[in-house]
Amino acid sequence: MLSFLPGFILLPLSIALVILNTALVSFLIGIQALLKLLIPVAVINHYLTRGCNFIMYGWLCGNALMLRLVNKVEWEVHDSTNLNRQGWHMVICNHQSWADIVLVGDIFRKRLPVPKFFLKHDLLYVPFVGLACWGLDMPFMRRYTRQQLLKNPELRGKDVATAREACAKFRTIPTTVINFVEGSRFTPAKREETKSPYQHLLTPKPAGLAMAINALGEQFEKIVNVTLAYPDNQERPFYDMLTGRLTRVQVWIEEIPVTAVQRGDYLKDKPFKRGFQQWLTGVWQRKDQQLNER
Repeated sequence: MLSFLPGFILLPLSIALVILNTALVSFLIGIQALLKLLIPVAVINHYLTRGCNFIMYGWLCGNALMLRLVNKVEWEVHDSTNLNRQGWHMVICNHQSWADIVLVGDIFRKRLPVPKFFLKHDLLYVPFVGLACWGLDMPFMRRYTRQQLLKNPELRGKDVATAREACAKFRTIPTTVINFVEGSRFTPAKREETKSPYQHLLTPKPAGLAMAINALGEQFEKIVNVTLAYPDNQERPFYDMLTGRLTRVQVWIEEIPVTAVQRGDYLKDKPFKRGFQQWLTGVWQRKDQQLNER
């Protein structure tokens, strides 16, 4: 509605809307998170978590309002799914921008349970936001370099164990777990630095995903594979979204049944580990082909 306004007006307006929405939601969830800390009773925590999820849904709606208020987006959605809002789903997606979080939340807010994201551990210490994400039981992941693992072998598999413990908390309430499997936003420089074999993607990190699927076992009904593209805004889609210049979004959504190929002990079962890596490589190859042919 306001996309006709110049970017220097829309930018502070968008930022203000995002900050106000996030601050209000973080404050309200933070109160319930403190109650979860002070009253460690499973039944009470169950209902407090439901309250946190309801408020989180409000955050998704606020982001969707900002997106539509500031931008006039043409959506090109290729969707072959039949989703269940009362089930458990793992959403895997390529990661190009902070705008991905807004868009994925908008796409699924009325079709799937409130999403939980795999977050970098540093976000735990962001005032209000970190407490709110903890209250929502979101997994905080540490990324260790090869050098760190060589110096401290006991760190190997620690982030995977964190994913498993976090996902175990989702057993009682229908949940969507969103995993940007590449672990970082795609840029051509990162692709070269990491020697990614893909043209439009970074190499996916399979361990955390495998452990998350294994943690919920039979409860995960399906994997929802999402591929995002910003054909007119490839360089800086988040900034363009805030300034009303996001014009077109392409989305491919497909369901992948959870079978023995995705469910197993990634750390101890080497044949399963190889099979899981091959499966995820195939998924990423298809994603890269979709992005190459768009």
